[in-house]
Amino acid sequence: MVAGPLAGTGTADTGSTPVARPGGATATLTGLTVADRAVLRIDGRRQELPAGLFAMTVDGGGTLKTYGVDLHSPAQENAAYAETSWSQTSLGANPAAGKIRWILQHSYPQVDDLTALAKAAGSGPLTRETAAAGTQVAIWRHSDRARVDALDPAAERLADWLGKQARYVPEPPPSLSLESPVVAGRTGTRLGPVTVRTGAARVTVAGPADTTSGVRVTGADGRPVTSAVNGGRLWFDVPAAAAPGTASLTVQVTTTVPVGRAFAGVTKSQTQILAGSSESTTTATATATWAKKGPIPALSARKNCAAGGVDITAVNQGDAAFAFELLGTEHYVPPGAVRTVPVPLAEDQAYELTLTGTDGFVKAFDGLLDCATTGSTLAATARKDQDRDPGAAGGTPAGPLTAGTVPMGGGEDLAATGASGATPMIAGVALGMVLLGGTALFLLRRKEQAAAEEGPYAEE
Repeated sequence: MVAGPLAGTGTADTGSTPVARPGGATATLTGLTVADRAVLRIDGRRQELPAGLFAMTVDGGGTLKTYGVDLHSPAQENAAYAETSWSQTSLGANPAAGKIRWILQHSYPQVDDLTALAKAAGSGPLTRETAAAGTQVAIWRHSDRARVDALDPAAERLADWLGKQARYVPEPPPSLSLESPVVAGRTGTRLGPVTVRTGAARVTVAGPADTTSGVRVTGADGRPVTSAVNGGRLWFDVPAAAAPGTASLTVQVTTTVPVGRAFAGVTKSQTQILAGSSESTTTATATATWAKKGPIPALSARKNCAAGGVDITAVNQGDAAFAFELLGTEHYVPPGAVRTVPVPLAEDQAYELTLTGTDGFVKAFDGLLDCATTGSTLAATARKDQDRDPGAAGGTPAGPLTAGTVPMGGGEDLAATGASGATPMIAGVALGMVLLGGTALFLLRRKEQAAAEEGPYAEE
């Protein structure tokens, strides 16, 4: 039917419309718990920084262990995270992402026999702290292409060994996700399917809390279901007498999140990759909208890292056209048609996109576009500056590419890099990016408004 709602971000409707969440574990960053020191070298400068293993607390129960994959971006204390696919992060455009997963599978904490790990790597004795530091350094070399070394000799030898041995391993499956979690259609029909994807043997399924509508959740055979397996297809069975409305179903499972799954910050915080998981509770929600006649829209949003923005998709399952306005432009979706509207955004830009439509329809999608490592973003900015002024700083940023830190309660830094005198410079660059993004949206809106004047349903 439609692409899933934006992973890792919130979606909201006015009124009491249920909100679809396509799945994956959600968690809160606890801190940098097992770490040693490393040295980052940029443009002839040397900077010491902590390197090691983070901890997260899963919403609903469970714990996660993660490493950072964006060296220059700070990890925010108590930041909220959501499990997501590699394509929704900087890993999606990184051909070395599969090697990072190999490193995770063959080092600490997946290999917790440190004597055996040290023997395999020929590193010399390892502690939990130096093993974590060496593993993080090896990951940074692939995720950020950074010139970074572990301070401890054994940790450095471990990092070298991991880098040389690493082989490509495919992206792991999600702990739980729903394909097409937003559906719509007419009363008297079954709406769907919503397809379950999970590595667990079985998940529980709960139907609408409000039973007055008579809507049931069924399988492909039309019988009510309370559980499903991987690949299972779920339907909303809507009686012909049901009044126009909406309902949701919830799928839940307690399982181990696969090593190598990405976790993106709901707000700006260093992207993480999973190194270990306890049994954790994961929930996903799908929604359905129905009516007897007229436009019956199902709307969703998905981050498009390849295009640098967000794609808004509208499906109209009704018998009349659905019109909605986005950023000053009105879009028209005929009965039975699908319409996707790309919205370009600046990297690291927080956004809220509100759609207004027929009969007072309002829906909002918000989130953060975080598709690249901070280091690559700043390097690209520096290259553009150099192109405009060939004499500027020899084509390199003026100072270490660090983004500051967020202190932990114990005085250690949660960030992957330590604070430096470059922090004001980075803050200025980041602010400039936000302003550039705002300018781009303003120009886009002006362009779309001009197009809208050509007709009531101007296409982009």
